[in-house]
Amino acid sequence: METLYTATVSNVGGREGDVKSLDGILELDVKRPVEMHGQGGAANPEMLFAAAYSSCYNGALMAVAERRKIILPDHAVEVSISLNKDGNNMFLSGKITVKAPHMDHDQLQQLAETAHAVCPYSKAIKGNMEMKIEVLV
Repeated sequence: METLYTATVSNVGGREGDVKSLDGILELDVKRPVEMHGQGGAANPEMLFAAAYSSCYNGALMAVAERRKIILPDHAVEVSISLNKDGNNMFLSGKITVKAPHMDHDQLQQLAETAHAVCPYSKAIKGNMEMKIEVLV
């Protein structure tokens, strides 16, 4: 295995603190969202996970389309990450929505499923987290 890149980010203060990458590129306050009885108004772990996942997944989607010589029109990938509670247990679930107006639904569905199979984030959560895929044309 060859490591291509390693990102290291430090947190101080948990959900009411800050995150900072060691290279200084990322520096954000994090706050508990209002829905979780927090102050809100800042990033939170679920938001940061969704941002990273959507970027990685969209890269996988574009790579799959390119390999298949499919022209992917203007499109967007939205990732929703939910923090759920079942008794005393907390867990994440999510949804990937691929929006590509004017594209064939079945072709987009195939691309979305293949991207889910090859995306490193999708591989990381496989078997650990429910993730639904939706395509909108």
